Amino acid sequence: MTDLQTGPGAQTGPQTVQQTGQQTVQQTGQQTRPPLGDVILETRDLTKHYGGVHALEGANFSLRRGEHVAIMGDHGAGKSTFVRQITAVEQRTRGEVIFDGRPVNFEGPLDAREAGIETVFQTPALADHLDVSDNLFLGRERTMWNWLGPFRRLDYKAMRADTMTALQKTGVKIPSIRNTIENMSGGQRQCVAIARTATFHSKLTIMDEPTAALGVQETAQVENIIRTLKEAGEPLILISHNMRQVMDLCDRIVVFRQGRNCANLRVEDTTGGDVFAYITGAKTQAEYADAA
Repeated sequence: MTDLQTGPGAQTGPQTVQQTGQQTVQQTGQQTRPPLGDVILETRDLTKHYGGVHALEGANFSLRRGEHVAIMGDHGAGKSTFVRQITAVEQRTRGEVIFDGRPVNFEGPLDAREAGIETVFQTPALADHLDVSDNLFLGRERTMWNWLGPFRRLDYKAMRADTMTALQKTGVKIPSIRNTIENMSGGQRQCVAIARTATFHSKLTIMDEPTAALGVQETAQVENIIRTLKEAGEPLILISHNMRQVMDLCDRIVVFRQGRNCANLRVEDTTGGDVFAYITGAKTQAEYADAA
């Protein structure tokens, strides 16, 4: 005799719900991205003043592992300033940055990178006279004969092999990795910068307007890299003015206006029109009334 299971724990169709700790995972037969984890980055009252200019004021922000968040706003809204404080390109006026569960006070961008934050800035930070491999491994070169100490040699063969693997992984197409950066187009340069960021396993990737100067084909390559990061469960902060791109690639949108947070929106619960209303000041969420 077969008992029919009824009530909250009953199986009601093709979807099977499994309780795993505090998270509920739905199995629908489709490939899904890894579930969001705990908070990887949090800022509290993050503020930057340039003399009398208040470029960033009291920015509170959080990002979970596996989450992709877009930061949007008009020019001068404080988006890039926010990134510069996180990555220690500049030293903040006040506030707190908590990364990977602990407060951090990076002395410079190298400290942030060593902690696991990879950043692609609006202007690619590349050495024009070096080739692709040298740029990918700039500051973290592979060496051989390390037992010789200061007389060890650079392992060019290993770096070139790893460069080819990185370009294949990210889908970036470069005619020759031995070409110097100065002989490449602006789009190719940006793709090299993004490939460098995606090559090394980081805890957080930040992209500041990565496709602003790219053509259609190169933009598609960059967006595919972002999708690859999402499938791998790697968190991302994307600064962009491209509404279509943000709605397609991100989970959440944080809007800055005049250096302050004014909205925190889930992509599935909002529209492009709503986002523009928050950017222009027509709307402000109640919890950010000070930004009105």
